[in-house]
Amino acid sequence: MSIEPQPTSAEPSTVSEPAAPAPAPEKPAPIAPLWHTLLIIALILGNSFLGSSKLGAVHGSVSRIVLYGGTFVTQLVLILLVWFGIHLRGVRMRDLIGGRWKTVESFLLDVVLAIAFLVVADALLVGVRVAIGTLDLHNLAKQKEETLRMLGPIAPHTYLEAGLWVLLSVFAGLFEEIIFRGYLQRQLGALGQNAVLGIIASAIIFGLAHGYQGVRMMVVIAVFGAFFGLLAHFRKSLRPGMMAHAMQDSLSGLVLFTLVRR
Repeated sequence: MSIEPQPTSAEPSTVSEPAAPAPAPEKPAPIAPLWHTLLIIALILGNSFLGSSKLGAVHGSVSRIVLYGGTFVTQLVLILLVWFGIHLRGVRMRDLIGGRWKTVESFLLDVVLAIAFLVVADALLVGVRVAIGTLDLHNLAKQKEETLRMLGPIAPHTYLEAGLWVLLSVFAGLFEEIIFRGYLQRQLGALGQNAVLGIIASAIIFGLAHGYQGVRMMVVIAVFGAFFGLLAHFRKSLRPGMMAHAMQDSLSGLVLFTLVRR
């Protein structure tokens, strides 16, 4: 009678172990306390309301320079408040921006992305503006008159003012992208557990922040903000949006400068 050998511990077992369950994806965590976010939103909306109510008081070069300086100070205060809020949760500014450029190629790629983004976004915004009646391509003389009526008081009238406008635009590109796409978009998306909600909500607040341009233009700017939000979301970085934002604001100011001097 033969006796089959018993399997030793060295021989592999044929009994399959149950597969371990896949770990659930981590939900994005808020990057600041809720009270802090409500404070930031309240300050943005309050500043928009006050800015639109005081627009008619801007007369002369001195008042425009004061307005530019006040805008810079306001944005600087908001940036410092954003830093304070995210610091409470151990988040760095670098985390909001999306790291740093490590190669010349990555920098050039973001430059190309910024320019391409502006071309496409501005083309789409022309359609949006025509649809809601803020742009009349068939009567450009009337369009110029309407633009100067709305933005003429704050448009740069001298070369000094134009230079300050461009400088302010550079800082606005940095500061506003951090505030709206870096902080609010990420925070609201985390609170709602939905990235799309964060993009839409921050875009709406971005539009409301420009109350001095009127209700219909606030809609246009909100759509523009959504475009910036999509760029930040898919690029995982604010850098191309910062450059595009700075270029857009600078070009807008220079166009206004040309119009008011004709």
